[in-house]
Amino acid sequence: MRQEGIGQATLPSNGTEPTPAGPTQAEPPQARPTQAEPTQAEPTAAEPAQASPAKKRDAFFDNAKYLAILLVAVGHAWEPLREGSRTVTAFYTLVYAFHMPAFIVISGHFSRGFDGSPRRVKRLITGVAVPYVVFEVAYTLVTRWTDDAPDRDISLLDPLYLTWFLAALFVWRLTAPVWRLVRRPLPLALAVAMLATLSPAIGKDLDLQRVLQFLPYFVLGLLLKPEHFRLVRRRAVRVAAVPVFAAALAVAYWAAPRGVYPWFFHNDSAVQLGAPAWSGPVMTLATFGCSLVLVACFLAWVPGRPTWFTALGAATLYGYLLHGFVKQAAGPAHWYDHPWIHQPLGALAVTLVAALTVTLLCTSPVRRVFRCVVEPRAEWAFRRGGEGGRAAA
Repeated sequence: MRQEGIGQATLPSNGTEPTPAGPTQAEPPQARPTQAEPTQAEPTAAEPAQASPAKKRDAFFDNAKYLAILLVAVGHAWEPLREGSRTVTAFYTLVYAFHMPAFIVISGHFSRGFDGSPRRVKRLITGVAVPYVVFEVAYTLVTRWTDDAPDRDISLLDPLYLTWFLAALFVWRLTAPVWRLVRRPLPLALAVAMLATLSPAIGKDLDLQRVLQFLPYFVLGLLLKPEHFRLVRRRAVRVAAVPVFAAALAVAYWAAPRGVYPWFFHNDSAVQLGAPAWSGPVMTLATFGCSLVLVACFLAWVPGRPTWFTALGAATLYGYLLHGFVKQAAGPAHWYDHPWIHQPLGALAVTLVAALTVTLLCTSPVRRVFRCVVEPRAEWAFRRGGEGGRAAA
């Protein structure tokens, strides 16, 4: 259980400092790109709705977050359908090749303003650390029942299921000033990720294997400027994305019976995946290149204008953290035991239900109910003087 989660299934604030998952007014990428801390990036963050008009959110990033969180939920829903279905496994592999890298790249882009100041650290604690603790405990208690593991310990150092992303984001954002300081940060981050695949001895504390292997995507996001995102939104790129995705799906279909998809989870060393140690660094570079191409294609298709789901993109942290409880309930409820679920129409029905569920979990009524744990203000815990409130994720 602790091995899967988002890396295998599933979650990231726009230019301002958002709250972990709710609506936040972010500064558009075109405006003062280095000044703001993101909230539109992860499946986690949102900013107070009363933010000033000058800090208007960018619809493009909110749209990207909503579509990505949709894929996260669908990917989780497909997991029980993979066995015996080469087609489902192919789609599953394709989605896992880019949905988390896309989240992490955007998260890094909107972490450029993190400077370690008290105000930023406060938002990191309330927007990432507090939700991590709350949902780590909640998922542990729930999975004692759903996984029939009544003795499962509550461990804040061993992220369970979806919570690994919050732990990773906390670590990545704290290191953001370092990556802006060193020379050639991306090659250095890639070297760290490659070395991580060589060591099966890396423990489960804070899911460090995944933190290190996904690190290059976060560092890349730190380096990207608004104009880089505009490049992939050109018509020529949108057209080219069609054959690229078609080819990627064909390759995923070929690779489905060969068990390639675990490499995209980035949570094990090469030896733990049953491969020779030398293949770890090679696959790190191969998956990085593959994922970046697919992320660019995905972003090329994301609408840049406001849509009916744009507002939902400001609350993806809610969908990310809450949909896991629905997925966990599927086992005890025997939802996947019906034979027709494993037929093409059943897989389609599962896809639609997962998409609808995560969409509803991003709506305003849900945010109002769970804001106290997903976007806590926690003013009582801090000294006066710092700008407080909902943290950005």
